Amino acid sequence: MKDTIPNLTQNGPKINLNIGKYGLLVALLLLCTALTIITPKFLTLPNIMIIVTQVTINALLAFGVTFIIITGGIDLSVGSVVAVTSVATATFARADNYPLVVPLAMGLLVGLGFGALNGLAITKGKVPPFIVTLGTMTIGRGLALILSKGRPISNLSDSFNYIGSGSLLGIPLPILILIVVFIVCTLLLRKTVMGRYVYAVGGNEQAARASGINVNKVKLFVYTLGGGLAALAGIILTSRISTGQPNVGIGFELSAIAAAIIGGTSTSGGVGTITGTLLGALLIGVISNSLDLLNVSSYYQQVVMGLIIIGAVLLDSLNKNKGN
Repeated sequence: MKDTIPNLTQNGPKINLNIGKYGLLVALLLLCTALTIITPKFLTLPNIMIIVTQVTINALLAFGVTFIIITGGIDLSVGSVVAVTSVATATFARADNYPLVVPLAMGLLVGLGFGALNGLAITKGKVPPFIVTLGTMTIGRGLALILSKGRPISNLSDSFNYIGSGSLLGIPLPILILIVVFIVCTLLLRKTVMGRYVYAVGGNEQAARASGINVNKVKLFVYTLGGGLAALAGIILTSRISTGQPNVGIGFELSAIAAAIIGGTSTSGGVGTITGTLLGALLIGVISNSLDLLNVSSYYQQVVMGLIIIGAVLLDSLNKNKGN
């Protein structure tokens, strides 16, 4: 089996992935250079820290989405998972109510539960991922409103708030968490058997089954992982704003999908890297920050983001057609 899997995933796409990754890195560097010239406020340490800290949430969501898209799936529920995680976590994170481990565990369990529900409905129920995750997106948003009664949950403990606002050796904790998750996800996708299975399933599901891969197990794994990472993003965001918000996370799924696609993850499956996704998230974060510095209206920012998504999908389509 080990001899057959590389043939499904590694021949051919490797060169295209490297080209896309370096092209994106060059584009990001050129954009940063141009912004430094246009506005001196951009290339300052406080602003760079703000960008990376803000990117943390989208990057964590996008890492999970990357695994899912590589298998040929999609997840529209991550924004709602952030919301219901925020409410569930804040409920148990109120000052002097429970130890810190309780709200953290509850938040992660919520995310993992939603991810597992998506995976089971897709693998056992044979329901298309788009429909399943569209349904759980609505369920999650409704549960967030029900649990919070439509109101923010505040007065959270200092120990919990420290996760999103604290720092270690001068580096904000959210950035350190992002670095750790990036390393783990990269190793998981590139250096483990499960990572090879993820590529194999997305590259050719029928061939993966014929090779003895448990396709349903792989899909259940990636959706559960995506839910867990969405929960982690929700915990960090809740800690940063020190409030459980039932309406938080609206549109987050689109930004996460955009980061993955901009980073070179193919919508047809079988292609993608965590490094590329991180670069995609950074590019989105830099563009958003630059538009803020240039006092561009948030209405126009939504238009720009939509154009970026369309452009990324178009490039992905052109690359696939060129390969054929």
